[in-house]
Amino acid sequence: MIINLISPSCEPSRGRLKATFAYVGIRVKDMRKSLEFYTKVLGMKEVGRSKIAVAKGEVVSLVSTDGGFSLELNAYDDDSEYNTNYAVGEGLDHLAFQTEDLDKFLAEAKKLGYPVAAEMKTEKSRWAYIEDPDGIWIELF
Repeated sequence: MIINLISPSCEPSRGRLKATFAYVGIRVKDMRKSLEFYTKVLGMKEVGRSKIAVAKGEVVSLVSTDGGFSLELNAYDDDSEYNTNYAVGEGLDHLAFQTEDLDKFLAEAKKLGYPVAAEMKTEKSRWAYIEDPDGIWIELF
């Protein structure tokens, strides 16, 4: 996906930037719990893992089973300057995942300990939210 910082109907001009969206990285408190959630509940697959010595942390890369979405989980050691408290929703509103059968998915997520946190409905669509182990809202539609 290319993000063009000008109107899509305009030709790029000098001084305008373009960037390709690569992935979303989120900070997690407990890598094991977060990996379990994103792999077992949401069906993502681990595709890479590394230690980042300079940040005193660990990075795990995940993709959706179709390879269409990339998510990076970042966990930091207790003595890392990046291991700071944060409030859920600080700039990140939610992550969204499409499912074939919303009701079936929500029932399974509830069995795994992730009940519906909120549900929305309009005349044309319906979606719901569950929370990951760190309280980040996960939209399912």
